[in-house]
Amino acid sequence: MPRPSGHRQEDNHSYYVSRAYGPSEPRSRELWADVAEANHTQVRVHRILSSAHRQASRVVLSFDFPFYGHPLRQITIATGGFLFMGDVIHRMLTATQYVAPLMANFNPGYSDNSTVAYFDNGTVFIVQWDRIYLQGREDRGSFTFQVALHRDGRIVFGYKEIPMSVREISSAQHPVKAGLSDAFMVLNPAPDVPESWRRTIFEYHRVELDTSRITSASAVEFMPLPTCLQRRSCDTCVSPHPAFSCAWCHVLQRCSSGFDRHRQEWLAYGCAQEAEGRTCEDFQGEDPSSASPDSSTSPQDRDVVVTTSASSLVEEGLTTEDDATVNPSEGGDGLQHNLSPDSKARPVHLGTIVGIVLAVLLVAAAILGGIYISGHSNSNAVLFLMEQRPHRWPAMKFRNHPNHASYTEVEPVGREKDGFLEAEQC
Repeated sequence: MPRPSGHRQEDNHSYYVSRAYGPSEPRSRELWADVAEANHTQVRVHRILSSAHRQASRVVLSFDFPFYGHPLRQITIATGGFLFMGDVIHRMLTATQYVAPLMANFNPGYSDNSTVAYFDNGTVFIVQWDRIYLQGREDRGSFTFQVALHRDGRIVFGYKEIPMSVREISSAQHPVKAGLSDAFMVLNPAPDVPESWRRTIFEYHRVELDTSRITSASAVEFMPLPTCLQRRSCDTCVSPHPAFSCAWCHVLQRCSSGFDRHRQEWLAYGCAQEAEGRTCEDFQGEDPSSASPDSSTSPQDRDVVVTTSASSLVEEGLTTEDDATVNPSEGGDGLQHNLSPDSKARPVHLGTIVGIVLAVLLVAAAILGGIYISGHSNSNAVLFLMEQRPHRWPAMKFRNHPNHASYTEVEPVGREKDGFLEAEQC
């Protein structure tokens, strides 16, 4: 039976301990940060996000924020009530790698009074979605909530105004989530596109909050727990851990459970096998810098191991030879295929001929593309290519997924290159 909303609830999530506070608890009021009382030179209102729908913009923190044991200096603020914590910007930001006080289909552009602002004083980074409305449900009132990232790794969700039950918010057009998530990426040769690569995201951990506890004047506090990555030596790494089975990789000089953002590197260097049956004394005198990735372990072998322990979320095609994205075929899963031995052993002269043919085809495609663009400047295909900024190529393009909304990254232009306006003190 759930506790009354006025009581505190504590849960252990392996990487974090969450404490939820109801409206009647003093701690919920203590955790709310009054941005209006902060130094106005440290508070910035993001002008574009404050007048946009399904947009996101990256911000550089003034300190390293530990997220699942990984120090992050850059995050992405999204209009949909969440932060994206991944390194690679893509359109499906809602899938994983997020910090979401309340992810939903918010549209700050609906009202001139809606703002998305952030505050950074070197100790804490706060983002506040202030008086924003749900797309298509504007009659239910405005929402005001915030997330605070503390330098010590604490994460705080504060809710000031929640005009309706979160469980009543429709997720048909946009996911509705509250919690944390992290994932790792695996890069493989694309079986259907020569000289191309496919990235697959695997979510290895998620914290889902009980949305029925999200009400006005409530709060949630996440306390980070020690991870394997924070253990810096072999002796400390192999000591018992209450939540993880940590192993020491002498080659990388890293402690890990094998499931973090460095997953592919961990497997490529054979760290899982290196630790089997060996003690810290066995590593003494060995030179870790002399090791190299295990070429006998194919990408296919490494990825099959991953799929048994984490769920694949999204895939994309990434070319390595030109500045265009390539979508993988709908039939492939990006994991169970690899280049055949025969294709790798082709004579050199055949590869040269193929290369020349491809070069001629690329030139022809570029010429035809220029002719098409000049005559169809307003077509969807041309607008899409214009959206892919050259300095960001080779770019990732994720296939559309029915359960995840598509986001685009905004970059200010002209004099407002930082995209910020200082908030006035109240």
